[in-house]
Amino acid sequence: MNTVSKTRDMVLTGAFVAIMLIMTIIPVLGYIPLGFMNATIIHIPVIIGAILMGPRKGAFLGFVFGLTSMWKNTILMPNPTSFVFSPFITVGDFSGNWRSVVICMIPRILIGVVAYYVYKAVLRSNGKKQILALTCAGVAGSITNTLLVMNLIYFLFGNSYAAAAHVNTAKGVYAFILGVICMNGIPEAILAGILTAAITRVLIQVKEHS
Repeated sequence: MNTVSKTRDMVLTGAFVAIMLIMTIIPVLGYIPLGFMNATIIHIPVIIGAILMGPRKGAFLGFVFGLTSMWKNTILMPNPTSFVFSPFITVGDFSGNWRSVVICMIPRILIGVVAYYVYKAVLRSNGKKQILALTCAGVAGSITNTLLVMNLIYFLFGNSYAAAAHVNTAKGVYAFILGVICMNGIPEAILAGILTAAITRVLIQVKEHS
């Protein structure tokens, strides 16, 4: 990578970090409150950044996303289940711990990595169908976040999460988690696919002509 490319990637990385911080600070822009937890669209800059700059930068942007999520759940917008995302908060009888860090960080770091490799795989198998590749990458990155977060919550905080969300049994909490995956995860994935394709295509064209 030449100096110009390195400088451009540094500027892009800084821009995406700034966008995520703005989405975190401004209410309901990046995190949409649902009462018991927050839905999010802040993973979209992570996906776009990974496609433009590669999996390492995507992983870094995912790490930043994880930090914003922890910050949001600790200080800016805590809710009854924030303890699953922050080791620094106690909600009623439930406190976060090291498992909160796993849930908050690992899925978010993997968003960009998965999105990048899905983009490359689809592009390689479908020739010049860039829109399809971008859409698939957006959907895959979003689903990676939703599936990993919700399943890690079940395995690491199942009983506590059930009590905080007012779900009575272990069987009931996974049914509840499946409901969250379907009701929030699917619309998030569709939106991520559409926005990733629309925005990234333009940015790729700008990058190619710069």
